[in-house]
Amino acid sequence: MRGPRWRGSVAQLVEQATFNREVPGSSPGGPTIDGTPPESARRRLPAVLAGASVAAVGIVLILLVGLAVDHWPFAFDRSIILGLRAWGGPSWLPKVAADVTALGGGIVLTIVVVIVAGLLIVQRLWLTALAIVASSVSGNIVVELVKLHVARPRPDIVAHLVTVTHMSFPSGHSANSAIVYLTLAGLASQVTQDRATRAYMLVVAILLVGAIGCSRVYLGVHWPSDVLAGWSFGTLWALAWWLATARARRAIGGERHAFGTPLTDPAAS
Repeated sequence: MRGPRWRGSVAQLVEQATFNREVPGSSPGGPTIDGTPPESARRRLPAVLAGASVAAVGIVLILLVGLAVDHWPFAFDRSIILGLRAWGGPSWLPKVAADVTALGGGIVLTIVVVIVAGLLIVQRLWLTALAIVASSVSGNIVVELVKLHVARPRPDIVAHLVTVTHMSFPSGHSANSAIVYLTLAGLASQVTQDRATRAYMLVVAILLVGAIGCSRVYLGVHWPSDVLAGWSFGTLWALAWWLATARARRAIGGERHAFGTPLTDPAAS
């Protein structure tokens, strides 16, 4: 009787080590046999993304209340655009703003998604690659449909410093950059083991998205409320895909490995 139990225990340990599961008897979310964070820890919603999502909900509520008691463009829309144009800034700022705003354009975002998806496929992170592509494409479609439905004109109180087309609400650059960069950082956090790296990716994504949105207002091509709406939508879209992907990952038992350490090779850690 003891023989089978002993062999079963060894087999269990080997299986746990092979698939990077938690140490027997440890609390949920505790250390794994090879010392790497358990899957449950990597699937926990990052505090940075959670905080950004709460802020996004707050912005949406404020915009809805403002729309109920006023009409757009809101008073702060005009004040901010006129104030920025009166200030002007240093002579190099318009060029920098145009370069920054390009990071939220369709061509750059498509290149980023293709490159990152290709890297994930090479790493055999099929679910993450599929989720990033699907979230980016579907999010852009929704943004374009909203633009057509709302049909809000572009600001006409200052000269546009870059050429623009289509409608104004929501800001496509703000929304799509949030959709792409925040989703990339959020989903990458699910397959990245180091906590500091996960936080760094999300903070950089938020700063980049913030800079892109601000550049749209400075260039005079969007009302601030367009940008706020775009940020909010993109952030909540990234949150939804983070939750959906985490659930799918849990359903299929995780992907092959996390960046940096193959889960099938505990010695590599």
